[in-house]
Amino acid sequence: MSVYDQLNSDLKDAMRARDKVRLGVIRGLKSQIMNAEVDNGNQKLTDEQISSVVMKEIKQQKESLEEFQKANRDDLVKDQSAKLKIAEEYAPKQLSEDEVEAIVNQTIEQLHAESMADFGKVMGAIMPKVKGKADGSIINKLVKKQLQS
Repeated sequence: MSVYDQLNSDLKDAMRARDKVRLGVIRGLKSQIMNAEVDNGNQKLTDEQISSVVMKEIKQQKESLEEFQKANRDDLVKDQSAKLKIAEEYAPKQLSEDEVEAIVNQTIEQLHAESMADFGKVMGAIMPKVKGKADGSIINKLVKKQLQS
């Protein structure tokens, strides 16, 4: 079942269960997908493109969560955490940090990168390999760690 079909099915289930939080998250995701379709010339998005939209939404929710935590807004932290958990159900399976580290090491060897001057080249080669499967900040941290040592 595609991500979009899963969203539609879960939307109906959330409506029946009167689960307002889940309903809001799913509607938000569907809205973002529809906006992306309009930006794409009213063409249906592929599962990969939908996953990209979902990951973008998750990233925004994580940033909101961090801001709420900094502001000591425990009420909003709790709500945002619940929304984030629901949104993550629709994200593609993420690579573990060990798997990402292996990809980073392999790419550095392939490119013969030796210093931070090669950082952009390494990041440019890694990102297409792990698009939607790993958080960019983790990749960034691991590449810097490998190039500095």
